[in-house]
Amino acid sequence: MGSAKISCSTSQQQQNVYDTQVVLNVYDLTPINNYTYWVGFGIFHSGIEVHGKEYGFGAHDFPVSGVFEVEPKNCPGFFYRSSIVLGRINMPPSEFRKFIEGAASEYHGDTYNLISKNCNHFTNDISSRLIGKHIPGWVNRLARLGALCSCLLPESLQATTVKQLPEYHDCTVDGTDSPSTTTPRESIEILETDLLLSPTAGSGEVAFVKEAKMGL
Repeated sequence: MGSAKISCSTSQQQQNVYDTQVVLNVYDLTPINNYTYWVGFGIFHSGIEVHGKEYGFGAHDFPVSGVFEVEPKNCPGFFYRSSIVLGRINMPPSEFRKFIEGAASEYHGDTYNLISKNCNHFTNDISSRLIGKHIPGWVNRLARLGALCSCLLPESLQATTVKQLPEYHDCTVDGTDSPSTTTPRESIEILETDLLLSPTAGSGEVAFVKEAKMGL
């Protein structure tokens, strides 16, 4: 009886080691957000934090992974605003790594689109897959509004890309909606230069995630 209890307790402790929060880190793309955030509108970047790393999605001109990892709350080129705890998962880091590499194969840099497939669509998708929960609607409200009037947005704004091949780094495994609504047109003008992350921008280190190889 005693040995059985010890064995059960040890197994439970091992499982608890893999318990981790799923956190949404939200960034401002422009100081204009300080004025528009309180009326339910802003231009945001977001990353999903799991097992001590933050994962985001950015654009480039190549049909390879646009998913990258950075130190949490330190995505270069953006201004950190807040963190939202979405839930918890119990998943070994090695299993999560396989999961995120699989997701990377669905998020190539050349498929990035401001309206239909941006960084916030990525974090919403990852959150839905991991914990069955969507990110708060206000984070990606710009894209939803843009989808309703995309004909008014220039093509270059809807699908701007960073003309640079991403540099990949090998990694080890161990180790409610706010009230809606104004749409200031002047804030749209800064998007083309400030929205997308260049792999060499800023002081933080950016490592693009290699996508899983098909058939393995």
